[in-house]
Amino acid sequence: MQMNKCEIICETKTQEQDFYKESYVLLESAILEIILRIDIMRKIKANSHERDPIEHYKARIKSIDSMIDKLKRRNLPITVEHALTDIYDAAGIRIICTFLDDIYWIVNMLKNQGDITVIEEKDYIRNPKSNGYRSYHMILKVPLHVENKIRNVYCELQIRTIAMDCWASLEHQLKYKKDIPNQEIITWELKRCADEIASTDLNFQAICDLIEANR
Repeated sequence: MQMNKCEIICETKTQEQDFYKESYVLLESAILEIILRIDIMRKIKANSHERDPIEHYKARIKSIDSMIDKLKRRNLPITVEHALTDIYDAAGIRIICTFLDDIYWIVNMLKNQGDITVIEEKDYIRNPKSNGYRSYHMILKVPLHVENKIRNVYCELQIRTIAMDCWASLEHQLKYKKDIPNQEIITWELKRCADEIASTDLNFQAICDLIEANR
């Protein structure tokens, strides 16, 4: 099995490092810690000749502009301390799976990690947003051993299928375009496409179950 190489995305890394200071390393480490746990389980599955549940993943550290905007919206002081303790998505990972069951396998695996705490979770797959958005969101508190103490760092996960990710990427592009004519029609069409994609995901899962049942 070929493992994904994790690239932590940051638009202006030097600026982010200046803002987060020494905590930038903690944010990177929280991301790598979660990915390490996941990859260990993937290797165990591979050794048992089981299917890899993950197509790929991406990670990022929130840009300064996005973080400042979020702190302002919540009327919080613009400091790294508040960015790390009151905002939970400074570190983020997006995991793309092939099938629906893979998403819940990842969720349950992370919940069974005794030292990682699930702070918040939202299942937008079983309970999609009104615009059709589907994904599974988790906020995890990750313990990091730093010299003679443990530092807890928050990390946001978004777990979705390939089809969900394609839809979310397109919806995100259209959302930020200005002065689009026929906005209501586009919104309706996107919602219709989201529902069709959800139905397709269910069909793909059923096919996968049939294939694995006959192995």
